[in-house]
Amino acid sequence: MAFDGIVVANLVYELRAELLDARINKIAQPEKDELLITCKTTTGLRRLLLSANASLPLLYITQDNKLSPMNAPNFCMLLRKHIGSARIIDIYQPKMERVVVFVISHFDEMGDLRTKKLILEIMGKHSNIIFTDDQDLIIDSIKHVSSNMSSVREVLPGREYFIPDTMHKLDPYQVSYEMFKEKLTSSEHTLSKAIYTSFNGISPVVAQEMCITMQVEMSCSVQSIQEDTLVLLYQKFVSYMDSIRDTFTPTIYYEGEEPKDFSSVTISLYSEYRAVSMSTASQMIETFYSEKNAYTRIRQKSTDLRQVVQIALERNRKKYGLQLKQLKDTENRDKFRIYGELLMTYGYDVEEGSTECELPNYYDENRLIRITLDPMKSVKDNANKYFDRYNKLKRTCEALTELIEGTKDEVLYLESIANALEMAGSEQDLEEIKEELTDTGYIKKRFTNKKRKIHNQPLHYKSSDGYDIYVGKNNLQNDKITFELATGNDWWFHVKGAAGSHVILKCKGQSQEEIPTRTFEEAGRLAAYYSSMRKNEKVEIDYIEKKHVKRPKGAKPGFVVYYTNFSMVIDADISQIYLAE
Repeated sequence: MAFDGIVVANLVYELRAELLDARINKIAQPEKDELLITCKTTTGLRRLLLSANASLPLLYITQDNKLSPMNAPNFCMLLRKHIGSARIIDIYQPKMERVVVFVISHFDEMGDLRTKKLILEIMGKHSNIIFTDDQDLIIDSIKHVSSNMSSVREVLPGREYFIPDTMHKLDPYQVSYEMFKEKLTSSEHTLSKAIYTSFNGISPVVAQEMCITMQVEMSCSVQSIQEDTLVLLYQKFVSYMDSIRDTFTPTIYYEGEEPKDFSSVTISLYSEYRAVSMSTASQMIETFYSEKNAYTRIRQKSTDLRQVVQIALERNRKKYGLQLKQLKDTENRDKFRIYGELLMTYGYDVEEGSTECELPNYYDENRLIRITLDPMKSVKDNANKYFDRYNKLKRTCEALTELIEGTKDEVLYLESIANALEMAGSEQDLEEIKEELTDTGYIKKRFTNKKRKIHNQPLHYKSSDGYDIYVGKNNLQNDKITFELATGNDWWFHVKGAAGSHVILKCKGQSQEEIPTRTFEEAGRLAAYYSSMRKNEKVEIDYIEKKHVKRPKGAKPGFVVYYTNFSMVIDADISQIYLAE
């Protein structure tokens, strides 16, 4: 995730529009490294969250309130004393750093007008919230940093405040061609890395996006770039930075339902992800981290279920491999039957006590075939021995063929559960999967008088042409949409020969010819994406009218059969297919 200088610039642009001339109404410190400041504006109250959390520093305007401790921490009390009813007169970002400065005007004890600065530094584990006077002397900070903790800068009351310049990066808005050339040509990195290590506010992803915009290979060496090309790159670099100065496109990029990244500029590198535009940077950041936290929490809660499925999968895959090996050993069974038949036919020429013989094979143009014999047995007994071996291998083959089919179905079923766990986006999803594993015996059933009620719904998409498409998130939902929601002439989609969701395209009573090809392709893409094959460049999809899909008696949830179908080969890109409201 790139909480870079461009995202900070987007936030500052938003905060200036919302909070300039706002009066501070309330200051709270709900966490040891977090402030929640309520401001009164001409359009109502705004809550501003500033967090210096080492693992997740944040800044955004929020509608949510938080509980505060009964006794306010010292830093919170200090802020209330100095700026409890002050006015925000300026908000700015110095040199595209991940730093936001709030300039605050207030009256001191003598009634004189003073200014103070509240500074949020978004710098990973070095993040901090610092309160200074108008001479940049530190009054206090939410985290104290002594010389024992940092050799670069002390953050203590009375010390002078400055932004450490350990990376010696340049402000991308204040760079001349000579500075641009000197900085890049002194780098031994590739062009994209040279850009983000040379200029403030630019993340690796944005640096790669710049290279695409400037139409130059991002992996090329800076040392190999000619002078005239460098001039052109500088012009395009300046043009790119000017284009995003006050024009931001806050966007969250999703892989399925999982939020993968966010940015305040368009990222063409994420074309395979679903892009969701946000109205403000605050909405982007708050939405992204709340959904990311929810997704992470679901992943953690599903750990036990994943372990149950993984152990069962490994056991059944191992069993499947052994069964295939045993089946292969039965492939030569027919030769023993032939040995027996030839001994019974031509055995009168074989001498008693022989250890081997050569007999004509009437199955192979009477070519001679060598047969090993037990000298202690008669020719007839040797023939019966080979017949016994043949019959035993034949029975083994028949039994193994049935067992292998059952084990294969079990592996596919468990893979479908594993796929459902990957798709799970809520605790209700996990409850449904747990219920299914309990019903199928993978989890021990616990006695309870309380009947479990699950009301989770399948995913509902709208095609570009307005058709409803439903996707089951687990086998219980697969059964529901296939055998309850779908009618006979609706279309059913599924990845070929692999675990995946059932996908139902509601046809509105129309024939196949009346439904646009694009709609069939979008349903196919959803079937490809919500399957274990989603990472493949192309995925083969089977589709058929629902009336031809049958559920065998006694089959596990989600298991169906069909005998005639259409097929398509398609990618798993669902970035242009949207969930229904």
